Amino acid sequence: MSKKVAVIGSGASGLAAIKCCLDEGLQPVCFEKGTDIGGLWNFKEEALPGFASVYRSTVINTSKEMMCYSDFPIPKEYPNFMHHSWVIKYFRLYADNFGLMKYIRFRHRVDRVKPTENFAETGQWDITYTDEEKNETTTEVFDAVMVCTGHHAYPHYPRDSFPGIDDFQGETTHSHDYKDFKGYENKRVIVIGIGNSGGDVSVELSRHTKQLFLSTRRGSWVANRVGSRGLPVDIWATRRWADALPLWFKERFAQRQLNQRFDHSVYGLKPKHPVFGQHPTVNDDLPNRIITGSIIVKPNIKRFTKTGVVFEDDTVEDDIDAVVFCTGYRFDFAYIDESVLKAEGNDVSLYKYVFPPKLNPPTLSVIGLIQPLGAIMPISEIMCRWATRVFKGTTKLPPQGAMFDNIRQKKIDISKRYYQSPRQTVQVDYITMMDDVAVEIGVKPDFKSLFFSDPGLAIQCYFGPCTPYQYRLMGPGAWRGAKEAIQTQMYRVKYPTKTRATPEDDDAGISSILKVLVVLVVILAFLWNLL
Repeated sequence: MSKKVAVIGSGASGLAAIKCCLDEGLQPVCFEKGTDIGGLWNFKEEALPGFASVYRSTVINTSKEMMCYSDFPIPKEYPNFMHHSWVIKYFRLYADNFGLMKYIRFRHRVDRVKPTENFAETGQWDITYTDEEKNETTTEVFDAVMVCTGHHAYPHYPRDSFPGIDDFQGETTHSHDYKDFKGYENKRVIVIGIGNSGGDVSVELSRHTKQLFLSTRRGSWVANRVGSRGLPVDIWATRRWADALPLWFKERFAQRQLNQRFDHSVYGLKPKHPVFGQHPTVNDDLPNRIITGSIIVKPNIKRFTKTGVVFEDDTVEDDIDAVVFCTGYRFDFAYIDESVLKAEGNDVSLYKYVFPPKLNPPTLSVIGLIQPLGAIMPISEIMCRWATRVFKGTTKLPPQGAMFDNIRQKKIDISKRYYQSPRQTVQVDYITMMDDVAVEIGVKPDFKSLFFSDPGLAIQCYFGPCTPYQYRLMGPGAWRGAKEAIQTQMYRVKYPTKTRATPEDDDAGISSILKVLVVLVVILAFLWNLL
């Protein structure tokens, strides 16, 4: 009889978990406390406690070819950067294509996850859950657990960091509760925080407010979605050959590119940390709103008054009507026994961000508890592929000591690269993270063998975008359509924008001879990397 796996949550990670369980012959049971799939990306008119939430205008920051599941390309008709309504459409296609819906129990809230009394022998779990429709609470035994609840459900609301806020007479809210601009028209508003939410909320509100002030402690590097020649920026940036360059070179190049768009010092945004010392803010419109005066960038708030604020540079803004805290989220696993999983200051000790190292046997995994410089969906999926194989017994974890050493080293690396902040405890790079897990299950592309068997594909994979299909070319779970998906990926990128026939260009006059020389240089560089 196949092992029964409890999947908690049916968002981007939970759907992948169900599918990977089925791929490995396991029996998934997904508990979803809401009424639909999609998690964060399922827009709701009202933000509900304990649920992740997006605002009405939310558009994803990663392009469709970089964020899709590795064996299910997003349709060519879909926009490259999708509004949340398109993301949900894709999740529904994925769930319908692989028959995932029948494994989900909606309106089932997990109350407790606890090891059984004979856990050391069986690795089993007592899952206590409530069927909210029937108002019935049940405890059921499962062979394994996949925690797929993400980290955008519990807002971090640092009111204690702002003296005088309890006396402030204006409205205060968190971006978790923000839905749209209505109610903020013709008001003077402060947005605190310059992450992706802070940038998005500031830009949207600035089109309707009397004045929008954006308060930031450290500043931020701001990247655009649209890269060179109008292609998605992550299509250019997420390439293996570029990932292999030294960090100092990438830092200098990235800073130069970002400042070419607009000088971050002139716009009051330049931080002390380098580009890759923090998760960058992705926003196409922020500099445009600053240059028009619709957004005024200010330093951190020193204190609140009854009707306004005093900033750390001692400037004062009075007659403030509302403040929106875009200050991130905190981790919370209150339903899991603390002996198994505990978050301390958003720090959770997990081997490769998935497995609690003390747990033996390893029958619980955490999926998607990461903040990637890149797309989260493929990382969650490859984590699920790994976890389900560990549950099945076809893949083994290293000794406990080695896992703790790995965790310690990752924390050291994070402390050296990033400034200290709760959001940086789970910061990862897309290719590094994907490869790190891929080696555990034998699906990392072997470029030496690939070059000799299919040199064209090898060059395309190494020098082109590192799309998720690369992790379906070989090893367990290989997909026959992976090669074709890679070869047609740029067609899908260009398809949704080529909605009007135009004269074909001549590749900016590049001669055939020059093209040949470029190809030769690329091949020589690739071979040099293999040596």
